[in-house]
Amino acid sequence: MDFFINNQELLWFLVVFYDLTLVILLFRFFGKYGLYAAVILGIILGNLQGGKISELQIFGTSINVSMGAILYSGIYFATDLLNEKFGKNEANRAVYLGFFANIAVMITLWLSINFLPSSLSGSALEVHSAISTLAQYSPIFIIGSLMAYLASQTFDVWFFNYLKEKTDGKKLWLRNNLSTMTSQLIDTLIYQFTWVIATDLTFAEAFGLAVVKYIFKFIIAIVDTVFIYIVRGWKVPE
Repeated sequence: MDFFINNQELLWFLVVFYDLTLVILLFRFFGKYGLYAAVILGIILGNLQGGKISELQIFGTSINVSMGAILYSGIYFATDLLNEKFGKNEANRAVYLGFFANIAVMITLWLSINFLPSSLSGSALEVHSAISTLAQYSPIFIIGSLMAYLASQTFDVWFFNYLKEKTDGKKLWLRNNLSTMTSQLIDTLIYQFTWVIATDLTFAEAFGLAVVKYIFKFIIAIVDTVFIYIVRGWKVPE
């Protein structure tokens, strides 16, 4: 573990690879239902870890990145793959499933903290405090994140399908990249604007963070193009 702690940049790329590989495995063994699961996992894990900010050193420059941004990016890969293989209705269904699943998790966490921790277990208070931190995360952040997710994902599905029709099903690399990069921009701008409302962050500071976050999302979008070409011809369970 010390190796990864001392090589955060390498760890970041490995987590990107892990995230996209997880989507592929779910697709390979469970077909479209596996992609539904990938979207649901992506939105829940992404939002739970959205506040997990780490610092990377890129070409001698310190850059703050969110763990949520990595896991969140896998959602675009999953919905694009759903759109390509099964059509836009299936992709939209996955988006809405993810939206409602995330709301259910947040409500469940909030209900959980209303139960007082037992004095019989030494770890009960620690677990209660950890859940409380997640459940009581700023409501503005949660609402902003959900709105950014719904707006960007529905646009991604529509734009991917639009480009597919315009190119007669050709140029997968074009629709995969253009749809993801534009929808990621929508998501990033909406969410970073939420930071201005919820914190003392200025527009200039929020914009700076948005640019950095978008660059990383841009890189992931290019990487997942390789993955979608690998798996698009696979025969998977119906």
